[in-house]
Amino acid sequence: MCKIEKKVERKREMGGILKGESRGGVDKQLKGSKMKLWMIRATTSVLLWTCIVQLTAISDTWGPRVLNVWPPCFNRETDAASSLVHDTLPSIPQRVLPPKRVYKNNGYLMVSCNGGLNQMRAAICDMVAIARYLNVTLIVPELDKSSFWADPSEFKDIFDVEHFITSLRDEVRILKELPPRLKRRVELGRVYSMPPISWSDISYYHNQILPLIQKYKVVLLNRTDSRLANNGQPLEIQKLRCRVNFSALRFTSQIEELGKRVIRLLRKNGPFLVLHLRYEMDMLAFSGCTQGCNEEEVEELTRMRYAYPWWKEKIINSDLKRKDGLCPLTPEETALTLRALDIDPSMQIYIAAGEIYGGERRMASLATAYPNLVRKETLLGASDLRFFQNHSSQMAALDYLVSLESDIFVPTYDGNMAKVVEGHRRFLGFKKTVLLDRRLLVDLIDQYTNGSLSWDEFSAAVKESHSDRMGGPVNRLVIPDRPKEEDYFYSNPEECLQIPSVDLLSIENVGVVAVAVLEDLEDERLGEAEVEVGKEGVGIVLIIGA
Repeated sequence: MCKIEKKVERKREMGGILKGESRGGVDKQLKGSKMKLWMIRATTSVLLWTCIVQLTAISDTWGPRVLNVWPPCFNRETDAASSLVHDTLPSIPQRVLPPKRVYKNNGYLMVSCNGGLNQMRAAICDMVAIARYLNVTLIVPELDKSSFWADPSEFKDIFDVEHFITSLRDEVRILKELPPRLKRRVELGRVYSMPPISWSDISYYHNQILPLIQKYKVVLLNRTDSRLANNGQPLEIQKLRCRVNFSALRFTSQIEELGKRVIRLLRKNGPFLVLHLRYEMDMLAFSGCTQGCNEEEVEELTRMRYAYPWWKEKIINSDLKRKDGLCPLTPEETALTLRALDIDPSMQIYIAAGEIYGGERRMASLATAYPNLVRKETLLGASDLRFFQNHSSQMAALDYLVSLESDIFVPTYDGNMAKVVEGHRRFLGFKKTVLLDRRLLVDLIDQYTNGSLSWDEFSAAVKESHSDRMGGPVNRLVIPDRPKEEDYFYSNPEECLQIPSVDLLSIENVGVVAVAVLEDLEDERLGEAEVEVGKEGVGIVLIIGA
C-alpha cells in the first residue's frame, strides 16, 4: 500500500510539473501571438496613413473629405476657421499634359549650340523643328561654354527643362540624356559629329542628315546658329518654331521671379523704356567700330579682335562701316536720337546691356539728357545677383524679360537679342519697338553736328523717317539666295502673328483706311475719324474724306 501511494504521489508531482511546463509554453505562445498582432496593427496603421497622405497630395477632391472626418485631436480648428482657410487659399489647377506623339524613332539627335543666349535660343527652336520633321529623339541641347563670354551655365540653369520636355511631347520625344549604351559610346568618342550647312531648307535635313542618323544611330550637330532657312518652309515647321520660342522655352523660376521683381520696381515709377545699348567691349572689337574712342581704346579693341581667331574680319575701316549703318550707335548718338524722337526726358530708361565701354565718360551725354537711367545692378542688391555673376546668359535672360514688358524697346544694333525680342514683342501684340535706321541716322547726326541742319530740321527728319519703323505689322523681306540680307524669321514670325482684317463693306467716301495699334497713334492731325477697338487692343481707323 505504501508503495502504491508513493507512486500515486509521484505521478501527481510529475503531472504538476508537466502542467506547469505546458502552461509556460502556452504563455510564450500567447506572448508571440500578441507581438504578431501588434506588428500587424502597426503595419496596417502605417499603410493607412501613407495612403491618406498620398490621396491628400494628389487629389483636390479627396483631401478635404478625408481631413474633415478626422477626429478633433487631429483637426483642432473649428469648422468656421477651416472653411475660412479653404475659401482664402487659391485653388491651383492641375497641369494637363499634351498626349505623347507616337512615332517610329529614326535615331537620336544631339545638339551643341554656339553663341550668346538669344543666338542659342533661336537655334534650339530650329533644332526642335528639325527633330520633329525627321522623327528622331532630341537630346536636351548643350549650351556654349567656350565662346567669348565663357558662361558655364547648363540648359537647366537657364530654362525650365521639365516644361521644355513635357510641353513638346505631342510633337517630339526629348530626353535629358542618351540611353546608357549609346551614352557610353559617345563618351568614348565614337559619335558622328558635323556642322550643318547654314540657312538650309528642311529638305536638306531629310536628304542629308536623316540617312546619317539612321546609319550611326546618333549624330551630333556641333554648330546650330542660322542653320534653318527663314522662308520657304512648311507652315507646320514655322509654327512649331514659334511654339518653342514663345511657349516651350520658359526660363527657370529663379530667373522668372527676379525678372518680375525688376519689372514691379520699374512700374512703381511709371512707364519705362528699355534701351538695348550694344556698346560693350566685345561688340566694338568684333565690329571694328571705334567712333568716339581715343587712341588707347582703339589699340585695345584691335588687339582683342586679333586675339580671337574665329573673328575672321581683322582689318576694318571704322568710318566707312559706320556710314554704311553697320556700327552700333554710340551713347552720344543714342542721346541725340531719343531726344529727336521726343522721348520724355523724365522717362525711366533701363539699360539692357553689359558694361558700357568707356564707362561714365561715354555715358555722360545720355545721362544728362535722361537722368533716370537704371540698370538691374542699381535696382537690385548684390545679394540678389550673386548667383548670376559670371553667368552672362542668365543676366541676359533677366534683360530679355524686362525688354518684353517695357512700354518702348529701342535697340541700338540689330544683333541677336534685338531681333528675337523684336519678334517676341510683335507676337505679344505689336508692342512699340523703335527700329532705328542707323545708316540714315548717322548721316543726319553728322549734318546736325556740322551745322548743316538745325535742331528742328534734324528732329523732324528723324521722326518722319521712323514713323513706319515702330514694330507694327509688315511683311518679312525675302531676298532669294541672300539669306543674310533678308529679314530674320525670329524678328518677324509673320506666320504666327494675328493681324486684324478690315471689313470694307458698307463704307462710303473712305479716302484712307489705316490699321494700327491704338497706343501708337499719336498724330493729332488725323482729323475726323471713327475708331473701333478690337479684342486685341487693335484699332481700325477710318479717315473720312480724301
